[in-house]
Amino acid sequence: MSRDDDRAPRPHVAEFAAIPAVRCPCGWARRAFGDVPGAPASLHRVEIEDDARAHYHRDHTEIYYVLECGPGAAVELDGESVAVHPGVSVLIPPGVRHRAVGRMTILNVVVPPFDPGDEWSD
Repeated sequence: MSRDDDRAPRPHVAEFAAIPAVRCPCGWARRAFGDVPGAPASLHRVEIEDDARAHYHRDHTEIYYVLECGPGAAVELDGESVAVHPGVSVLIPPGVRHRAVGRMTILNVVVPPFDPGDEWSD
């Protein structure tokens, strides 16, 4: 398909400040590209609170990229705590129970694009 073809994928731009924040198990998320037809992933900027709750996804793979966090920040993966700091990335396959510990801001790449029906907790 050429760029001139109406069916060809088109670039999209997201301004996170203009995207309304929604409540999520970790805190507050601004979610981009989930509504783009054919997009392979969605991208979220997440403000994680101290009280993040453990959850998992049956279909989604998530990749966390830590932008900022406080001392002692960690991500729990199936009960195992992994220390994180700015610049660290964590790949979370489907089925892995996970939660953030401590306040942090992350970018979250979700593959396939996020579906709120795929958030589960025990």
